[in-house]
Amino acid sequence: MALFRKRKTEYPAFPQGDLEPVLRCSICTGEQVLCARDRKTKEVHELMLIRGPEELEAYCRANGLDAARIEKIY
Repeated sequence: MALFRKRKTEYPAFPQGDLEPVLRCSICTGEQVLCARDRKTKEVHELMLIRGPEELEAYCRANGLDAARIEKIY
């Protein structure tokens, strides 16, 4: 039945330019937000909330990023 089909998750595209992916992590709650940080100005743009490691892996696969090379900032 079409009523109970699993919804396909669409991830936002990683912006082009002089940006690098970073995970902004909370030391209190453990919340993680995937961000794009400008290499020159260090300005951070939030992309999406990461609910678990499998969601981060799926986003990296969809956008051609390496999850092991994403820096964590606190």
